[in-house]
Amino acid sequence: MPSRPGRLCLADGSVFEGATFGADFGSNAVTGEVVFTTGMTGYQEVLTDPSFAGQIVTMTAPMIGNTGTNDLDPEARGDRPHVAGFLMREASVVASSWRATETLHAYLSRHGVSALTGIDTRRLTRHLREVGSQNGAFGALDAATLVDHAKSAPNMEGLDLVRGVSCEQAYTFDVASPDGFGVLADTRVASVHVVALDLGIKRNILRSFVDLGCKVTVVPATTSAQEILSRRPDGVFISNGPGDPAAVTYAIDTVRELLGKTPLFGICLGHQLLALALGAKTYKLKFGHRGLNQPVVDLATRRVEITSQNHGFAVDSDTLPNTARPTYAHLNDGTSEGLETEQAFSVQFHPEAAAGPHDTLHLFERFVSSISGETRRSA
Repeated sequence: MPSRPGRLCLADGSVFEGATFGADFGSNAVTGEVVFTTGMTGYQEVLTDPSFAGQIVTMTAPMIGNTGTNDLDPEARGDRPHVAGFLMREASVVASSWRATETLHAYLSRHGVSALTGIDTRRLTRHLREVGSQNGAFGALDAATLVDHAKSAPNMEGLDLVRGVSCEQAYTFDVASPDGFGVLADTRVASVHVVALDLGIKRNILRSFVDLGCKVTVVPATTSAQEILSRRPDGVFISNGPGDPAAVTYAIDTVRELLGKTPLFGICLGHQLLALALGAKTYKLKFGHRGLNQPVVDLATRRVEITSQNHGFAVDSDTLPNTARPTYAHLNDGTSEGLETEQAFSVQFHPEAAAGPHDTLHLFERFVSSISGETRRSA
């Protein structure tokens, strides 16, 4: 496997030395917002999660790639990665798993994703926690040039990245979870029609609805409320996605028009768009919440649930109208993790659990049960 020296440079001038891995970037520089995720597993889900579009992702787990890649774990339609770049402490060149079909190096090379290995990810993560996520650039260029690239890269605030990851045409999704992976597969509660607004939707979200017996229609992010309602949905799902939620004005308008006309359920970006449609505000977090072990508390029951998260913006709970009730809060910093109105609810975390724990999968059944008129299973 050919490799050569490479380096990551942040906009503040910090330099991290490493070596090239994956697709060769030649004399070019890879730019994006540098963020970190704390998951010990699930690197293929991270690579293919559309919510990571425009970002250079740092894995805090010390070795990445030892289980290779496969055809079941990608989260994006078309199985393609969405990260701008990938950073690792140590990249394994050997894949050892009965599920593996390809090494990580071959997978990244085939999809044109450049990466660096040998990066001091502990130092980088501690730096990002202290000063906050910021733009960076990596490649085989000199440090001064890479710093200039990092400084000139567009900031995440005000950036609409949804248009680049949403589907172009509506389609029906009818694939259930693979055998042994569908936690909800034997708890089908109804046959209802869910229309999913694709802002960068993860495949496991769609599988979770299919596992419950739903007919699922996925529509592009720019679809109007009138067109969605013309499909006669029993409920509408608002998906996760990348970028600044306040910049996705067309989707905010759509959600606002849907309020009160059909039940709504939002996850991650969908939570933020629901809040914005209700008149609340969002803001950028210092370094975001990304990983599989994020603790939240149900404000009604005081039950603590461990969640999978991936977001850099948050809802300002103080700006929520009286018609919206906060439902979850993050135990590390108290930020908004959920809200509820008479006919809509949303969560900031990812209950579909790919990759992550299964604590909050009951939220899918809650939504489907509510729109089918059936009693919700006790959590």
